[in-house]
Amino acid sequence: MSFDTQRAVRLALVGLAAASLAACASRPKPQPVTPPAQQQPTQPTPYTPPAQPPVSSGILPGSVQDFVVNIGDRVYFDTDEYVIRADAQPVLAGQAQWLNRYPGVRIRIEGNADERGTREYNLALGARRANAVRDFLIAQGVSSARIETISFGKERPIDPGSSEEAWAKNRNGRTAITDGAR
Repeated sequence: MSFDTQRAVRLALVGLAAASLAACASRPKPQPVTPPAQQQPTQPTPYTPPAQPPVSSGILPGSVQDFVVNIGDRVYFDTDEYVIRADAQPVLAGQAQWLNRYPGVRIRIEGNADERGTREYNLALGARRANAVRDFLIAQGVSSARIETISFGKERPIDPGSSEEAWAKNRNGRTAITDGAR
């Protein structure tokens, strides 16, 4: 059997076992309801939102979709820079936590640049960006053996435009899951 077939069979068996346990679960007997005594009016409790947003329904924890939707797979850089920006640090910290939760996952960090500059310059800049992301994740406890890097320079733009807005989108480091996700 192929790896994917084995995984599908394993998931089906786990689902079957869970359904069997749920069907056999005992239910408590209903308790009679007694009318409440004269109660004093109470103040309503104000709503406090949860600290973290719940996982979107239908997304399997540990999957590529979980990583992209709930954590984020991309951070952005300033022009001609490869220093991790302050707004990128929480995203990368979240990536590190997720990766440490799923130690079987392997990743490829893709460094990208905008269209300005020579091909060689942008390939070197993309490599420095990918390595900066890699170093950040390693500092957060992710094993270097699970990470590979590549630079695409200006070869894979997100936005094909030639404006400051397009260039800002194209100056990024993307963390792509290559193996081990559910």
